[in-house]
Amino acid sequence: MARISSLLINGAKRPVDADAQSSLLSVLREQLDLSGTKYGCGEGQCGACTVLIDGVPRRSCLTPVADAEGKAITTIEGLAHGDHLHPLQEAFLAEEAMQCAYCTSGMIMSAKRSTETSAAAARILASSPPCSARPA
Repeated sequence: MARISSLLINGAKRPVDADAQSSLLSVLREQLDLSGTKYGCGEGQCGACTVLIDGVPRRSCLTPVADAEGKAITTIEGLAHGDHLHPLQEAFLAEEAMQCAYCTSGMIMSAKRSTETSAAAARILASSPPCSARPA
């Protein structure tokens, strides 16, 4: 079986030891201790596991780690710069745009590709979360 030995995560080359068909999510969480990307449904429907691969939102629970090899992977942990949150993260906080917050990182990563990082974007996303926290 093919093995993957490193990934480019949040701008840094990180060593890993993973079977090429392992999910990117499992490698992020189990080998790299990046727990901001969440396991939700395991079917790519809820969006809690969303990361950016070369700037494109991808469901990491469905993405074989081999598909991410050699590409720039951005997780929720990679959005902030030191103590300064990304404007989209700031907007989510300012608008209190989370319910249980479990899938918030996935919502932010899904929205990140958009150039609109305003409070209005946070309100739109919060009104229709991709998880079971949707209000009745």
